[in-house]
Amino acid sequence: MEHYTEFLPISRADMEARGWEQLDFVVVGGDAYVDHPSFGTAIISRLLEAEGYKVGVLAQPRYSDCEDFKRFGKPKYGFFIGGGNVDSMVSHYSVAKIPRAEDEYSPGGKGGARPDRSATVYTRLAKQAYPDLPVILGGLEASLRRFAHYDYWLDTVLPSIAEDSGADIISFGMGEHQTVAIARRLAAGEPVESITDVDGTCYMTDFDHLPERYVECAGFKKVASDKVAYAKACRIQMDNQDVVSGNIIVQKQSEKYLVQNIPAKPLVRWELDKVYALPYTRRYHPIYEAMGGVPAIREVQFSIIQNRGCFGGCNFCAIQLHQGRRVTSRSADSIVAEAERMTHEPDFKGYIHDVGGPTANFRFPSCREQMLRGMCSGGKHCLAPTTCSHMIVDHSDYLKILRRVRELPGVKKVFIRSGIRFDYLMADPDDTFFKELVEYHVSGQLKVAPEHCAPNTLAYMGKPPIETFNKFKDKFYELSKKAGKKQYLVPYLMSSHPGSTLKDAVYLAEYLYKNHMRPEQVQDFYPTPGTVSTCMFYTGLDPYTLKPVFVEKTAEGKALQRALLQYYEPRNAEKVIKALKMTHREDLIPLLVPAAGRIAVQRSARRAEAADVTIHGDGTYTVRPRGKGSKNAKPQGSSPAGRNPAGRQPSPGARFAPHSAPAHKPKSNQQKENASWKTSKKKK
Repeated sequence: MEHYTEFLPISRADMEARGWEQLDFVVVGGDAYVDHPSFGTAIISRLLEAEGYKVGVLAQPRYSDCEDFKRFGKPKYGFFIGGGNVDSMVSHYSVAKIPRAEDEYSPGGKGGARPDRSATVYTRLAKQAYPDLPVILGGLEASLRRFAHYDYWLDTVLPSIAEDSGADIISFGMGEHQTVAIARRLAAGEPVESITDVDGTCYMTDFDHLPERYVECAGFKKVASDKVAYAKACRIQMDNQDVVSGNIIVQKQSEKYLVQNIPAKPLVRWELDKVYALPYTRRYHPIYEAMGGVPAIREVQFSIIQNRGCFGGCNFCAIQLHQGRRVTSRSADSIVAEAERMTHEPDFKGYIHDVGGPTANFRFPSCREQMLRGMCSGGKHCLAPTTCSHMIVDHSDYLKILRRVRELPGVKKVFIRSGIRFDYLMADPDDTFFKELVEYHVSGQLKVAPEHCAPNTLAYMGKPPIETFNKFKDKFYELSKKAGKKQYLVPYLMSSHPGSTLKDAVYLAEYLYKNHMRPEQVQDFYPTPGTVSTCMFYTGLDPYTLKPVFVEKTAEGKALQRALLQYYEPRNAEKVIKALKMTHREDLIPLLVPAAGRIAVQRSARRAEAADVTIHGDGTYTVRPRGKGSKNAKPQGSSPAGRNPAGRQPSPGARFAPHSAPAHKPKSNQQKENASWKTSKKKK
């Protein structure tokens, strides 16, 4: 069996070792250099190499200046740039906008190796280093920002990344077709300004050079000031992302116009096989060894991607704007060959962690009509609220592949860890796959994503009713019991999604209690660019109906919804009780809040009430918290009301003056405090 051990050049010395004087292209990435097909930089660089170009990889360049972009010298044709596998802003900040200390895609898992909005920063630096060289910007971060978009971290609408970054071309989607076409035309001497007709790309132009036929959505200035216009633009963009039915889209930015060509055709089976057979080393570069490696490799090193795209169409998911809704998949022989190569890796212990993709159990397009007329538009979903009658439901091909992989010598177990679409599984009249899933492919726990249970919230998410999940859950435990296995479902749940009210969150908490579910990890809705749910979050409108949608944006409201998902945690008791009282569901307090939590909340309330208040002659008063050693402790309930005349709650030790208090020369804090206690003693 052939093993690949050579990485692409990362320095001038690597180039010279190969006898190269000049590179054709430099591929820049926001992640550490991991030569594995789960990483975009690896695919694009190996693809260009296979086309015969001399390629260097510039991973996580320094961004204080442009010197790193000159590391290899001036490339002959240009730069291909990506922000990384994960959006840099999501990588850097939690949904509460708190900086993260860790970055799984960086050496040693430490944050700070890439800048905020890395795709934009890298593009500007490349242009600064070599102003005359073409820069093609692709990857997830660029894909989701190709139109004017709401930026959650700045809480404002920004123009297209094409304008902000100065890139010559935006390559959206997975990028293989676009990369090859653009590289060939640049190598043939064609100026980048004339490369405007490649499917799956965007470019900026003036009014006089717009294409003959297109659909137009409201421009940047309009959508930045008019939320109805933003919602309408979102629908136009979403309805034209199909390779069969999509139209060219035009959106005016600050001055020039963004033109999005129709999406590139998804790779067909033999093309996908070819991409995944490229000579990846499947490892991180040795330079990271002393830094602790790159943690992101752990989960994917012995995992296999078998498909792309997802017709599930969840509104909060970026896949439909990036990979698209048409599912394509690799051949069985290609998948089995990759699994067989894994068995010869020195670190392989017999366990293949995953054979999946965006949705593990999708192998084919959703229906025949999709191939002829394109995906349904107008927000229609293949699986929600019910499974479409045109849906092709078939697990037989996927099942054959899993059987072949688990029979390979050296393979002990084949797990499925990427998401199983349970509604698609339940629509299959043949339960053979379900039985073998339970018997062979669950590592004790199976991750599934009901996301919520409230009907209104699920509808806005684009998810099926909870009854579908209930049927799946019951059957999973029934089959596990028959197989003699003690296995569990791990549900992914989301709080504060647009449409989710506090009552919905209480409803979910009650559902979890009744079904004996205690999720260890929960997710607050994260408004990332390019999704329908983010449009709802910003505008408060459903882009398909333009009807108002409730959106919880307050920190307190979000905290209450999140706490309800983990109602059983004593640390959440105060928030859970507050939420239940606000929704008039006090009947749930004994059920949802542990006794220890209820007692702690009662003690906290008593401490808050137990304070000494001293009223002074000038009308001001001092509030001091009671302590065990307080000489002025009074019987509980004998203190004056704890609110000042202005209606504000006084903090312990603070003094408040009524609005009518006469002006006088203020005493020092110590003088005031001494005076107040002397007065108190005299009265005693």
